[in-house]
Amino acid sequence: MAGATDRGDDFERMWADLAPIGRAGRAGGYFRQPFTPSERELAAWFVEQALARDLEVAIDDTGNTVAWWRPEGASGPAVLTGSHLDSVLEGGAFDGPLGVVSALAAVDVLRERGVTPSRPLGVSVFVEEEGSRFGLACLGSRLATGAVAWDDVRGLHDRRGATLEDEVSGGGPGLLTDVGAFVELHVEQGRDLVHRDAAVGLGSGIWPHGRYRLDLTGRADHAGTTRMEDRADPMLTYAMTVLAANKQARLAGSDGHRATFGRVDVTPNGTNAVPSRVRAWLDARAHSEEALAALVATIERQAVERAERDGTTAALTPESVSGAVQFDPALTGRLAGLLGGLPVIPTAAGHDAGVLAAAGIPTAMLFVRNPTGVSHSPDEHASMPDCLAGVEALADVLAELVA
Repeated sequence: MAGATDRGDDFERMWADLAPIGRAGRAGGYFRQPFTPSERELAAWFVEQALARDLEVAIDDTGNTVAWWRPEGASGPAVLTGSHLDSVLEGGAFDGPLGVVSALAAVDVLRERGVTPSRPLGVSVFVEEEGSRFGLACLGSRLATGAVAWDDVRGLHDRRGATLEDEVSGGGPGLLTDVGAFVELHVEQGRDLVHRDAAVGLGSGIWPHGRYRLDLTGRADHAGTTRMEDRADPMLTYAMTVLAANKQARLAGSDGHRATFGRVDVTPNGTNAVPSRVRAWLDARAHSEEALAALVATIERQAVERAERDGTTAALTPESVSGAVQFDPALTGRLAGLLGGLPVIPTAAGHDAGVLAAAGIPTAMLFVRNPTGVSHSPDEHASMPDCLAGVEALADVLAELVA
C-alpha cells in the first residue's frame, strides 16, 4: 500500500508530488486543462496511487475514473468520494485536487483504523469539471450520470478548434451504477468558515448558475478616419453591457447576485480597427432560479437597448444552465451530528456533487477553510492543519457510511 503509517506525512507527500505539475507563469498559477499533458500526468498519478493501494481502477470512455475498494463480502449500494484534477486557466492548487488527495488519504486512515467496508468504496476523478477547455462545466459527471448525451456534446470545441470527440471516444452512463451516496471534499471558495472560525464545514446546497454567450455585431472600420458618431462599434456595446451587468448584480446586495464577464473574443482584434464583432461570455449566479432568470433577462434587455443606440446587434445565448441544488438534508444532518455540529453553509460555486445530487444520488459536501477566501486564482489556499482536519472529517464520514 502506498500510504505511510504517519498519515500526515502521507498527505503531505502526495501534495508535494502534485505541486509542480502544470504550474506556469509569473503568478504561479496552474494550467491543467482536460486532456493536456499536465492533466494527463495527474490522471496517471492517480491511477498509480490507486494501484499502489490495491484499489480496482475503472475508467469510462470519457476519462472519468473510479478507484474501487471492494473487500471480500462488500455488497450493496456503493459509497463514492473524490473530486476533479483539472483547473481553470491559471487556477489555484486546491480546487479539485484537494478532494482527490484527501480521499486517497482517507482510505489510508480507514485502513489504519482497521475499518473494513461492508459496502464498496470508490474514489472518483471526474474530467472537465471546470469547463475550461470545452466550455461545459462538470462535463465528465454530466456524461457519467446521463445528464447530457454524448451526441449532444461530442462536437464541443476548444479555442483552437479541437473537438471533444478528437480527445475521447465516447461517453455515457455506466461508471456510477448502484451508487448509494457521494461525498465531495472541496476547498471553500469564500470566507464563511473563516468568519465562523471553523476548519471544516458541510454544504447545504448550490446556487443556480449559468454561462451565456453574448454576440455583438457591428461594422469594421478605421480607428483614425472614422468619426465617432459614424461608427457601429460593438466594443462600446460590450463595455456598457459589462457595466450594466455589474450594476444589476450589486443592486441585490452581497448575498444576492453574481454577474461576471471573464472572457472576450474580438474580431478582427486590431489596435487600429473598430471591431466588427465582439463575442463574450457571461457567468451569472443567484440565490434562486427565479432571481437568476430575472438577472439574465435584465442584462439581455439592457444589452439590446444599448445595441440599438450604437447601431449594433446583440444576442444572448445560454450555453449551460444549472438549477438550484439542495444536498440531501437527511444525509447532511446525519453527518453534521457525526462531526459534532459543523457549520452548514451554501455555495455559489458549481461542483460535480451538484450533478450527482441532481441525478438522485444522496450527496453531501465537506468544505475546508480557505483563509484568503480567493479561488480560481494562485492565491487560493488552505493550511496543512486544516487540510489534515478535512482528511479526518472525511474518514469519519466514510467510516460511518460504509459500516
